Amino acid sequence: MYDFLINKDIALLIYLNNLGTTQWDGFWLFITNKFSAIPLYLLLLFLLYKNIGLKRTLYTLVGVALLIALTDQTSNLFKFGFKRLRPCHDELVSPLIRLVAGRCGGLYSFFSAHAANTMAIVFFLGLLLKKHVKYIFTTLFLWAVLVSYSRIYVGVHYPLDVFTGMLIGAFYGSIFYNVFQKIHH
Repeated sequence: MYDFLINKDIALLIYLNNLGTTQWDGFWLFITNKFSAIPLYLLLLFLLYKNIGLKRTLYTLVGVALLIALTDQTSNLFKFGFKRLRPCHDELVSPLIRLVAGRCGGLYSFFSAHAANTMAIVFFLGLLLKKHVKYIFTTLFLWAVLVSYSRIYVGVHYPLDVFTGMLIGAFYGSIFYNVFQKIHH
């Protein structure tokens, strides 16, 4: 069963990654770059301040920092526990994919911290702001899906890495939201 799942994951990566074209590479490189989200983060900071006030915004920022640390550390534990090579480091897979980013990143792949972090932010901040800002959760969710897919597009993660990261991020973000609600209500 495990080998079947891994083989399907590799096949799906090869298929999805090879759908890419040079015309779209720049877009996906922008989406996958963590610094490209800075304007979004500044907007979220403004929306937090405007809708929940300075004090709660500062507490929220501490929560976001703890949330990102938790998802990153969980990802590292999984990566060094499973030791699944990134597709761009796997000599059997790398010739079959497009490495768009030009660099591969760390040695291990499972699970994607990019996907976990973005989805954690979506669930924590999106749920926090959804009663104040129409469509914020849906918009942030679509952003997280794009960021997550970008990791497959550029050739540094398998679909299972991305999907697992998204689930773990959603789980952690939901927990942080619920804890925040209990503390601040």
